[in-house]
Amino acid sequence: MSDTSELWSRTTLTKAFCSCPYVYGSRPNTTICPVCMGHPGTLPVLNSKVVEFAVKLGLALNCGLSMTSKFDRKHYFYPDLPKGYQISQFDIPIATKGFIDLDLPIEFGGGHRRFGITRVHMEEDAGKLLHSETGSYSQVDFFDLNRVGVPLLEIASKPDMRSGLEVAEYAAEIQRPVRYLGISNGNMQEGSLIRCDVNVSVRPIGQSKFGTKKEIKNMNSFSAMNRAIDYAISRQVLLHSQGQSDQIVQETRLWEEGAQKTFTMRKKQGLADYRYFSEPDLPEVVLTKEFVDKLCQGLPELPKAKHRRYEKMSLAMQDVLFLANDNHVKIAKISGYFRDTLKNGADPKLAANWIMGDISTFLKNDRLSITEIKLTPFELSELIASIKNGTISGKIGKEILFELLSKGGTVQSLIEEKDLVQIVDPATIEALVDKVLAANPKQLEQYRAGKTRLQGFFAGQVMKESKGKANPLVLNKILGVKLKGES
Repeated sequence: MSDTSELWSRTTLTKAFCSCPYVYGSRPNTTICPVCMGHPGTLPVLNSKVVEFAVKLGLALNCGLSMTSKFDRKHYFYPDLPKGYQISQFDIPIATKGFIDLDLPIEFGGGHRRFGITRVHMEEDAGKLLHSETGSYSQVDFFDLNRVGVPLLEIASKPDMRSGLEVAEYAAEIQRPVRYLGISNGNMQEGSLIRCDVNVSVRPIGQSKFGTKKEIKNMNSFSAMNRAIDYAISRQVLLHSQGQSDQIVQETRLWEEGAQKTFTMRKKQGLADYRYFSEPDLPEVVLTKEFVDKLCQGLPELPKAKHRRYEKMSLAMQDVLFLANDNHVKIAKISGYFRDTLKNGADPKLAANWIMGDISTFLKNDRLSITEIKLTPFELSELIASIKNGTISGKIGKEILFELLSKGGTVQSLIEEKDLVQIVDPATIEALVDKVLAANPKQLEQYRAGKTRLQGFFAGQVMKESKGKANPLVLNKILGVKLKGES
């Protein structure tokens, strides 16, 4: 099973070959021009940003780059294609022979998988068609051709996937670096990662040759993709088992979410039907070593590499997945905050606990983003260090945290101002324990009669006397001795 994913670039300011902008949801037919409509006498001009994004994506997917590639015309008639052809790349795509590594969910067997990438190529988009549920008619969406000419990057995978789950996980994994590198927002509901078209074929056990493939379209979520593919597999397997494999013909089918099944859209064209030839109005795309090196050096650490690095820090897997994915602007900023906290020497596990725990709760309750809080990454690292070295207790640390989050300031100044330095002197803590035991003779008698859970009560009273400053380890050690009546 192979997957073809087309990414709409939402971060290029204009279309692929003209100066028209594209903004999702624009009023129909307000962002089109003679160039993207292919009117006579017009010439396309390549948007250089598309090339930059294509190179970045190729590098992120471990592809080899074609230092010289070209554009071709792909001919087909469709109501949403005003020119009657699509400018694409055919025999010399900009990137080839890559791969992505994937960790499948434990609940589905887990395990590490590597899926091959056949190619990444640049092309332009057509308009959007609406299809009836019966497949009896199609129409241009409100005659809105704004989408014509929008830059696309098509990623074709090798037939390495064996289930709907694997394809859905693969598509989600593709989405991460795409968003992270700013190539596209990847929002399927906006069509930014909508064409995850899948070619499905089955083969009897022991047969090496793949059977006739069928393409599935109209899958607009990862979960729908999972269901559509598993349905297609079971349908083909059933036809084989019933001796009707001749009914499996090369065609394009649409997934109908309501009916939870596919139906025929059109018979699939072959390469010869598209009458490919080199685009005469565009020159070759020539990459220089300096251009590629500059982009390569500017690539940030990608989510998968960050994931592996965070795993080695002994972080909880939930924290690793959240902090490493950078799937959303808010998450990316939290991940950056975590990174800056570690730069200041904070313990990774403790930093993650604070950020994913109390700080996230504060953000949620006050409806704030991580950039709106007063606590800086440096001061969070100072707070963690102050607790770790015994200057303050964890309880006092929480009190300081919430003041720093809302009001700002420094950890050191708050410790000095409020006299919060932890009491670690055994003699001082022993005196406090003696005072609490003397003030609670009834509870002491109950403890020594077997009600040992009262130790928590005594510890709480001592902490109250010390205004939360008694070192818990020293306190519990002394308290344990005193409660047993030992000197």
